[in-house]
Amino acid sequence: MTPSTHRASLTLPDESTAKRVVDVLSETFFEDQAAFAAFERPDGRWDVTVHFAEAPDQELLRDLVGQVRQDVASTLVFDTVEAKDWVKASLDDLVPVAAGRFVVHGQHDREKVPPNKLGIEIEAALAFGTGHHGTTRGCLLLLDHVLKAYQPRRVLDLGTGTGVLAIAAAKALHGRVLASDIDPPSVKVAAENADLNGAGHLVDVIRATGFAAPRFAEDGPFDLVLANILANPLRQLAGPMTRHLASSAQVILSGLLTHQAPAVIAAYRARGLVPLRHLRIEGWSSLLLRFVK
Repeated sequence: MTPSTHRASLTLPDESTAKRVVDVLSETFFEDQAAFAAFERPDGRWDVTVHFAEAPDQELLRDLVGQVRQDVASTLVFDTVEAKDWVKASLDDLVPVAAGRFVVHGQHDREKVPPNKLGIEIEAALAFGTGHHGTTRGCLLLLDHVLKAYQPRRVLDLGTGTGVLAIAAAKALHGRVLASDIDPPSVKVAAENADLNGAGHLVDVIRATGFAAPRFAEDGPFDLVLANILANPLRQLAGPMTRHLASSAQVILSGLLTHQAPAVIAAYRARGLVPLRHLRIEGWSSLLLRFVK
C-alpha cells in the first residue's frame, strides 16, 4: 500500500492531443514523481490521469498542458486519492506489449505470453519502464534486431528503471548484464523484477551516477549498451560512454523526443559512433549506433 496520492485529471478531444500532453508531462517530471494513464472514452474523447506521490504545482501543470492545447488547461481537476497500490491499479488495465521476440506483461497476463516469445513480467513500482511507453518498445525492438546477428558478451543497461531492458537482454542471451540507475528505489525495483523473471542470477543492479562507479571499468569494455534515459543526459554521457565501449560495440539510445534525435546523434557521431537505425514510435525516437574505433 502506498500513502495517499495526488491526482490531476482532464479530458481531451482526441488521441493525438492526449499523447502530446502525456509526452510533455513525462519530459518534465522525473520517473519516480508521476505515473500516467490515458484511455479512450466511449464518445471518442480521451481521459488523461496523472498520479503524483507529492502535491504537484498546479500552475506549472496548467502551463504545460496549455503548451499543447490552451483551451483545455483550465479544465484540469486536482484531487487526492485514498491510500492504495495505485501504480499496480494502473498497470492492471494495461494489455501485454509485444516487441519482436519480447512480450512485456503484468502478473494478470502471465498466461497470455505465447510459448515462442520471451515474457518479461514487470511488477507495479515507482520506476519507469512497463513496455507501454514508446521509448521502451523502441529499445526492445532494436535489441531484438541486434541479437539476430550479434551476440554481445558484456552488456550494460544504463538508467535501468524497472530493469526491463536488462532482463530482456539477460533472458535472450542467457548471459550476465550489468544494470545501473541513479535512483535507489529503481535499483531495488530492478533487482526485484530480475528475481521475479528468473534472471536475478544474471542481472547485477548497482546504484551509480553516469559512469563514475568502478564497476563500469571492471565489467567493461561493453559490447552492447542500452540507455533509455533523456536527451540531455544522453548528450552529456557521449564522451564517458565511448571510453567504456569495446571495438565495434553497438549502442541503443532512447528517451528522446523525435526532434531531439539529431542533436543526440551529432554528439555520438563526434565520438565515433555511426547511426544504423532510427525508430520513431508515438513521437519518441530510439537509436541504434555502432562504435567505430
